Amino acid sequence: MDKIYFIIVPLLVGFLLDSLLGDPRWLPHPIRLFGWLISWFEKRFNRGDYRRLKGALTSGFLVGGTWLILFALFRWLEAFPVVYWVVASVAVFFGLANRSLIVESWLVIRALKTEGLEAGRKQLSFIVGRDTSQLNEQQIRTAVLETMAENLSDGVIAPLFFYALGGVPALFAFKMASTLDSMIAYKDERYKAYGWFAARLDDLLNLVPARLTALLMVLVSFSPGGLIHVFRYGHQHASPNAGYPEAALAGILKCRFGGPNIYHGRLVDKPYIGHHEKTIADRDFWLTAFVNTASALLMTGGIVLFVLLWLNA
Repeated sequence: MDKIYFIIVPLLVGFLLDSLLGDPRWLPHPIRLFGWLISWFEKRFNRGDYRRLKGALTSGFLVGGTWLILFALFRWLEAFPVVYWVVASVAVFFGLANRSLIVESWLVIRALKTEGLEAGRKQLSFIVGRDTSQLNEQQIRTAVLETMAENLSDGVIAPLFFYALGGVPALFAFKMASTLDSMIAYKDERYKAYGWFAARLDDLLNLVPARLTALLMVLVSFSPGGLIHVFRYGHQHASPNAGYPEAALAGILKCRFGGPNIYHGRLVDKPYIGHHEKTIADRDFWLTAFVNTASALLMTGGIVLFVLLWLNA
C-alpha cells in the first residue's frame, strides 16, 4: 500500500497544482536550470572537430545525469515519506504544462481579438518557432491550435507517460531530452552536427507518447473522423511524431493544418494535415482546450487505475 501512495499521491497533487497554478513567471523553474546547463556545455563543446560525437556525449551525460541524481535523491527520500510526497508532488507540478499551454494559447487569441493583428503576431512568437511577422488572422489561429495539439504530447502526455514508467527521475530525464531538442536540435550551420543526437533522442522518446496522445484526443472527443485523420495524415508531418496529435485535432475540428511556413529565416514546405478548409473561430480554441484537459485527465486516471490494479494484483 505504501508503494501506491509513493506513486499516486505525487501524481494527483502535482496534476492538481498544475491545473490550478500553471507556470507562474515568478516561480523558479528547473527547466531554466536545464537551459543554463545546456548553454554552458554548448558554448564549450560546439566548436572544432568531432561535433557530432561531442553533442551525443553532452546529451547522454545530461539526460543520464539527470536520471541518476534524481533516482538517488528519491531513493533516499523514501525513508521520509511526507518529505518524499511534498518534493515529488512539486516535481510533477514542474514537469507538467497543461494549464500554461492553454493560458499562453488563449493570450494569443485575446491579443488578436482586442489589440489587433500585430499584437497577435507578437504574442504568438512567444510560443512558436516559426516567423510570425507575415501571418494573417487565420494563420495565427491555426498556429495556436497546432501548438496546442503538439505540446499536449510534449508537455503533458509524454511527461505523464514517463512518470508512469519510472517516476520523477524518468519524467525529468525526458524533460532534459526535450529541452535539449528545443535548444540545440536545429538544422542550421551552428547546430546541425552538435544537435543531431538530441534530435534523434527526442524523436525516439516521443514515438509512443505522440501516438498515445492522438488516441486520447480521439477518445475524449468521441471522434471517428479524428481517428481516420490519424491514420491518413499522422505520418505526413516532417516530424515522425508531431503529425499524430495534429492530425487527430484536424479530424476532430474538421479543419486543416500544416502548409508552408518560415522557420528561423528558412521557408519550410510542410504538407497539409487534413483536407477541410475552414475558418478557425473561438469555439475551436475552446473545444481544443477541452480536448487537451480531458486527455490529460484520462491519462492521469489511467495511470492511477493501472497502478492500483498492478500493485494490488
